[in-house]
Amino acid sequence: MAPTRGDLELAVAAYWQSKDKQLAAAEALNSTAEGSAKSVRAGTHFAPMVALISRFFTDAGYPEESIGVTTKGVTLPSHFRPTKRWDLVVVHKEVLVAAIEMKGLGSSAGKNYNNRVEEALGSSIDLSRAHREELVGPEKPWTGYLYLMSDDEDSRRPRYPQNGPFPIEEYWRGRSYQERFAITGRRLLDENFYDAVCYLVSSAADPGPREPVSQLDWQHFCAAIKARIGFLASLGLP
Repeated sequence: MAPTRGDLELAVAAYWQSKDKQLAAAEALNSTAEGSAKSVRAGTHFAPMVALISRFFTDAGYPEESIGVTTKGVTLPSHFRPTKRWDLVVVHKEVLVAAIEMKGLGSSAGKNYNNRVEEALGSSIDLSRAHREELVGPEKPWTGYLYLMSDDEDSRRPRYPQNGPFPIEEYWRGRSYQERFAITGRRLLDENFYDAVCYLVSSAADPGPREPVSQLDWQHFCAAIKARIGFLASLGLP
């Protein structure tokens, strides 16, 4: 059965539980990393989301061996660098069915927001150029981006960036980091950097995710995945 909204809520709750366990393990090892970075660097906290989204493809008949979740399975050729590791990659009969990136933004929103935007842009452009160089199969890659922002006081607080030599777009003034990514996510989708974007806001204390933008909600993300599966089914896949 296809993943439901209830399945999403369970996966997000498991994400926070995984982060908490990884942070505790890092602290037990006396890691010198700061704050929540200890849990982020453990690298497996999105496993529940990967497992959930993988179900769309297994339910559609894709064999498990076509769904990459290990380092080797999610590493794709790039153009501006040798390779790029995604979070979930589906390859079947030499067709790149899907490549999905998953990112979280925790309590250090001020330090990491710009990095996340640059990563999102770079990954999309890199894969697009790799396709033009015929490095990732004949079909145009389908890309998805799932973004989970921590719901806390820091991410909700309005920000007022200062002008540099040129004035910034006024639309950004007074926007919190939560509101900023609502803008970013829509633009990533509208300008075809990704075929689907899912934007969730959640916290360990209240894991049930909020979806600030209807076009970037779980329902739209699922519909886009199903559309990709349907398109390839018309071509005989899987």
